[in-house]
Amino acid sequence: MLSYDELTSPERALWDAFPEGRCVDLCTGVPEEDRVADGGQWGPERTVRAAVIVALLQGANTAQPGAVACLRLAGARISGHVNLAGAQISHALWLEDCWFEEGVDLSGASTQSIAIVGSRVPGVEAGLIRIEGRIDLRRSRLESGSASPFHRRVTALSLINAHVSGAVNLNGAEITAPEEWAVSAGGLVAEGGVYCQDGFVAHGEVRLMGAQLPGGLHMRGARLVGPGQRGVAIALDNAVASTLNFSGGFIANGTIRLRGARISDNLTFEGAVLNGPPGGHGPSLVALLMQAVDFDFTLARPPSGAVDLRGAQVSYLHDNGHSWPDVVELDGFVYGSIKVGEAGERREAVGRQDSVAHRVAWIRRSPGYSPQPYEQLASWYRKAGHDDDARRVLLAKQRHRRQTLSPTARVWGHLLDATVGYGYRPWLAGVWLLALTLLGTLSFGTHSPHPVQRGQGSPFQPLVYTLDLLIPIGGLGQRTAWYWSNGGLQWLAYLLIAFGWVLTTAVIAGVTRTLQKN
Repeated sequence: MLSYDELTSPERALWDAFPEGRCVDLCTGVPEEDRVADGGQWGPERTVRAAVIVALLQGANTAQPGAVACLRLAGARISGHVNLAGAQISHALWLEDCWFEEGVDLSGASTQSIAIVGSRVPGVEAGLIRIEGRIDLRRSRLESGSASPFHRRVTALSLINAHVSGAVNLNGAEITAPEEWAVSAGGLVAEGGVYCQDGFVAHGEVRLMGAQLPGGLHMRGARLVGPGQRGVAIALDNAVASTLNFSGGFIANGTIRLRGARISDNLTFEGAVLNGPPGGHGPSLVALLMQAVDFDFTLARPPSGAVDLRGAQVSYLHDNGHSWPDVVELDGFVYGSIKVGEAGERREAVGRQDSVAHRVAWIRRSPGYSPQPYEQLASWYRKAGHDDDARRVLLAKQRHRRQTLSPTARVWGHLLDATVGYGYRPWLAGVWLLALTLLGTLSFGTHSPHPVQRGQGSPFQPLVYTLDLLIPIGGLGQRTAWYWSNGGLQWLAYLLIAFGWVLTTAVIAGVTRTLQKN
């Protein structure tokens, strides 16, 4: 137990100020002397032992009547390990512009609001902490310390399974754990949200898997400079949040993982840069089974790695010319509408001159063939009242599928495509019928056939004779009444009969396919 006589001058000042909640400021007022980065050179006149801080927060000096005790300290060099693991702390803690010799351990503690602002700390361990208030680490520089006891990995800031009734404020902070875990906050519950804005920088992976963030995650303008060992910049697998904001110049040099994340409102990457892992070895975004209401993917430039949206569901999708890389996984991706961002405006993507070609090219960025992306796109066009565009998409689907078939099936597919457009262009059958009818009428009209039985049958009519050849069902009495001595015209007649059967079969197959699918 510390005695008052053992305390140094700055420690006595803090001891006396604590019961009344007064701030002890040890700064000199000279900017060159008050730089926190040089705090290791501060002398005894600015040094406070960690044991004094721990003793005060544990009730070593009781509050004065009519005052609220609070530990407020600025400009101090804190020597030793601040060990408050498992402590029950009933007083608020405010440390500003301090230089910590060792890390801070708050694991399993229960406490009021904590603020370590503008300070340099070699690691904060706060797994399982319960905070009735907020945790404020604005402008602080957190460096990787020892391995966390919760996962045996080097971490600069650990908030595993922590519960914060207010916000987690990391605005302007720089958290450094190269190729390790800069922030480890799996299972975090932050009712007031997590704020990583105003120049926030992370060197290492930011892990928020399974986090519950009713107040959202706000990373506008943040920079995730270096990923962890797996190439991941931030992991939000199975997280639940009201909003995820990665906009306003947000930069990620690593994979963004949103697998199974559920966002009740807005997920935005407006103006973001997704560089993916260094060297291009890995995707820029993995959002399998992700759910969001509004998904804004209007990036500042195309991602360097693949984007995986398999099984994701969004109500509104916003994209622009920079949204999509060369590889986009879209199988199972469901959306309600698409809007395109151009010149600062958002417009419906339907009705544009190149809309179908642009969207089909988007789908073709997916490796291999899958029917669902085409059917989803066609459904969107149909709901928007653009049935012709929907048929064009489904025709593109059949042409893509044809590439996966055997040579014989591909030949039949080409035939269906040329004759009736797989049933989505039935008017092509009329074009073929008109062209073949014209060919036969002109060819047969320049010559005279021989009757099968003289004096019987109707007079020869080239037009009716040609139609009789092309229509395989029924008869008009011309095909069986006349024959040709000219070998070329006889072969033309045979060909027209064959074309008639092929055309009829293609029409039936195409229309049947269309009725079955739609």
